[in-house]
Amino acid sequence: MKENLAIFEEHKIRRLYDEKTETWFFSVIDIVQVLTQQLNYQTARKYWNKLKERLKNEGSELVTNCHQLKMAAEDNKLRLTDAANAETLLRLVQSIPSLKAEPIKLWLAKVGYERIQEMADPARSLDRARETWQKHGYSEKWIQQRMMGLETRNKLTDYWKEHGIKEKDEFAILTNIIHQEWAEISVKDHKKTKGLKSQNLRDLII
Repeated sequence: MKENLAIFEEHKIRRLYDEKTETWFFSVIDIVQVLTQQLNYQTARKYWNKLKERLKNEGSELVTNCHQLKMAAEDNKLRLTDAANAETLLRLVQSIPSLKAEPIKLWLAKVGYERIQEMADPARSLDRARETWQKHGYSEKWIQQRMMGLETRNKLTDYWKEHGIKEKDEFAILTNIIHQEWAEISVKDHKKTKGLKSQNLRDLII
């Protein structure tokens, strides 16, 4: 996942983009801090903890729809924090009496609308991906290689699907065969060599 700060009325909202599901996940506490208009982050955190407990007792699915994701804290260290997508947050806003409820709803809806635009026009998604990689300091050569690699991979997986290959394990086996032919080493062994645990090898191609 790629972290990218969003701004709502000068408030910094931490968010992560999941490339697999093409979904933005926002820090719940950051949203709660805006809604409660608390200057102190710890106060907002305590408010969310109490609200979370109440929602659990009520049997609300909102809490179960939140994910524990690592985001940069004030000390710049990555720490687990509750995160949710725009749909879950729109429902959560209704549980917090706030003058900022409607503005934040419109802001979250706008994020969703931009995603719909990308689905209608995939070029928007590519432009956003390029902009994000540029912000992370990747070279134009790296970005071009990555985009070509994604295009090739998408064509290949579409071909596999058309020929009845659907299971995740089968995809992994075919991907590993191709990788071994190219690098003369399996994906698993290549990750060990690079010292990777969960990252994609393609993210290190320079």
